[in-house]
Amino acid sequence: MERKLFSPFTVKDVTFKNRIVMSPMCMYSSHESDGKVQNWHRTHYTSRAVGGVGLIILEATAVTPQGRISDHDLGIWDDQHIDGLKELVSLMKEQGAKTGIQLAHAGRKATVEGTIIAPSAIAFNEKSKVPVEMTIEEIVSTVQAFKEGATRAKHAGFDVIEIHGAHGYLINEFLSPLSNTRNDEYGGISVNRYRFLKEIITAVKEVWDGPLFVRISANDYHEKGMTPEDYIEITKWMKEDGVDLIDISSGAVVPAPIHAYPGYQVPFSETIKHGADIPTGAVGLITTGIQAEEILQNNRADLIFIARELLRDPYWPRTAANELGVDIQAPTPYIRGW
Repeated sequence: MERKLFSPFTVKDVTFKNRIVMSPMCMYSSHESDGKVQNWHRTHYTSRAVGGVGLIILEATAVTPQGRISDHDLGIWDDQHIDGLKELVSLMKEQGAKTGIQLAHAGRKATVEGTIIAPSAIAFNEKSKVPVEMTIEEIVSTVQAFKEGATRAKHAGFDVIEIHGAHGYLINEFLSPLSNTRNDEYGGISVNRYRFLKEIITAVKEVWDGPLFVRISANDYHEKGMTPEDYIEITKWMKEDGVDLIDISSGAVVPAPIHAYPGYQVPFSETIKHGADIPTGAVGLITTGIQAEEILQNNRADLIFIARELLRDPYWPRTAANELGVDIQAPTPYIRGW
């Protein structure tokens, strides 16, 4: 039987050598306020490329200083960020990985100094700062910031852009009725709540013709929140607007208990993949090659996004290949011990 985990996957004209994706995970390792690449990023990401990951997506990278989750986040709001990102891309590509970057804005979950913004003036929880409701002018300028971030990502040489629309950050805040109580064209019915993301997708595609992913939180885990079935409609709109793949996570738009177990988000990927007829990535407590292979063989997702397991094991692709009885090419200096 062919092992799909180690089969290539092509999006537009970009081919990943396998279906293993390093999920974006914040490192909080930039110097305070500058958002620039540091040696930690060079070591961290390049080691996963050496380990055989097909596509590596950089952590949430802020399109504005105000949009950082913390003041140690990577940034892409200034041309001065390009050189460090370009070097990082080069290091990963030398080791055979394709490269992606997640463009992000934290919205009401930002912990930086000063005013923070959101679709509505509702704090995430009782310990969080109350955001200012965004004006139309701020919405327009934020859309422009995503566009400019995409331009810089292109100059840096990335193969893939992922827009961060999950985990309770700004775009997710617009999408969910739990955090968006606006009564203008950006609030209310689902097509209005989608408008902000639609405008970002449109703006990004004006400067980017490569593969475009969007990460979503497919379940708010709240009786009045979004469900995977709700996201089928929104995903169909994203597909019409030119999105190539949906990276499907869940939760974190409001504090809510989540019963996490191995593969707990995979059914969300399956629902949206078939409901919207679009490629998806599955993520969340996927830890073994056997588990990943089952997901792919049963057409529940097209890519496997690995997060914490790649923190524990930078050579997880080799571990998974051994489980599945697949021979994969070793980096030349490692052949004697592979």
